[in-house]
Amino acid sequence: GGCSEPRSRHRTPAWVTERDSGTISVGVDATDLFDRYDEEYEDVSGSSFPQIEINKMHISQSIEAPLTATDTAILSGSLSTQNGNGGGSINFALRRVTSAKGWGELEFGAGDLQGPLFGLKLFRNLTPRCFVTTNCALQFSSRGIRPGLTTVLARNLDKNTVGYLQWRWGIQSAMNTSIVRDTKTSHFTVALQLGIPHSFALISYQHKFQDDDQTRVKGSLKAGFFGTVVEYGAERKISRHSVLGAAVSIGVPQGVSLKVKLNRASQTYFFPIHLTDQLLPSAVFYATVGPLVVYFAMHRLIIKPYLRAQKEKELEKQRESAATDVLQKKQEAESAVRLMQESVRRIIEAEESRMGLIIVNAWYGKFVNDKSRKSEKVKVIDVTVPLQCLVKDSKLILTEASKAGLPGFYDPCVGEEKNLKVLYQFRGVLHQVMVLDSEALRIPKQSHRIDTDG
Repeated sequence: GGCSEPRSRHRTPAWVTERDSGTISVGVDATDLFDRYDEEYEDVSGSSFPQIEINKMHISQSIEAPLTATDTAILSGSLSTQNGNGGGSINFALRRVTSAKGWGELEFGAGDLQGPLFGLKLFRNLTPRCFVTTNCALQFSSRGIRPGLTTVLARNLDKNTVGYLQWRWGIQSAMNTSIVRDTKTSHFTVALQLGIPHSFALISYQHKFQDDDQTRVKGSLKAGFFGTVVEYGAERKISRHSVLGAAVSIGVPQGVSLKVKLNRASQTYFFPIHLTDQLLPSAVFYATVGPLVVYFAMHRLIIKPYLRAQKEKELEKQRESAATDVLQKKQEAESAVRLMQESVRRIIEAEESRMGLIIVNAWYGKFVNDKSRKSEKVKVIDVTVPLQCLVKDSKLILTEASKAGLPGFYDPCVGEEKNLKVLYQFRGVLHQVMVLDSEALRIPKQSHRIDTDG
């Protein structure tokens, strides 16, 4: 695993532009859809329509810009609201790569709910298979200074497996051990945390299908002092830069939630929809089947036609540029043929005088059966003059390279299989030969003779 490599490897001036990333999270309370049926107010006028409301929002954005080959500046900000109350913060960090083995980062932050924050992060490769990160922070507030310290020790256990030991002190103290195994087809995590106020055990598995859409299905079980949560879901690529995912979370005492996530380039849009506080089978059913029905309907009616139209557009563009290219090559070939006329006349005279090699007719391109020959005629070009120009001492030798590069030739049907067909006269006898574009050709040859004996 590349986990032991310092992140600095990716911070070298290979990318000179800024990297930005952002998250928009919108929490939706849809408990009225399911929990309302338990209540008695159904017959009260005006309450028949369920209330669905947004109760949480979170927006964060960060931008990384390289200052020098070793220094990077990171500016990030976030805003959060919950039930009408909220606040925001802005952070500035400066990261310096100190050596091939490590980097350090200084962070300054300020917000309207919390006071200034000072932080220091250090990363170091201890051995080729082991690294450590330490994060110290001082949070200033009206109640004084709150220090915090987080240290993570990681070790590559084998090619695909990394073990992590995390120790957190100060703000939410905890000890956490986890093992992560990541292969081409699967991702497996097992973790155990002992801490104040949260202690839990977690096991999660993700299967990666090897299809074009990079489909993944995942499931996890988390149990601790706060209760038990089972989560299952799937994600899939819906366009070149977009991944859509949905997960159903069933917990005691949390209830049932549906989480929808869209990753578009470096932006993430997240919609956790809380459906019910209880374990209602109907909520689980709708949370599972609903997104599938919506996805397949969207895929069939919107995404597929859109991607098809995009593909058509690209093909059309390619065709147009290929046509322009062919036209240009055709003009170049025609002017080359005009320049050859005089020397070809001399070659023919010389060959005729010694009953040598005369090219009667030569065609190059895609040959089709007679029925559709008329419409396809454009895909074959006359190369009699350029071939005669290559005749030397009653011989013509062509290599295995594509004939489209020969003087006076051009490619009349880019990307398709082509042949060269030659009708020639040698010692007054007609000969005929047809070769593939990538075949060598030597004429004259006894085997090319056309038998006129009948």
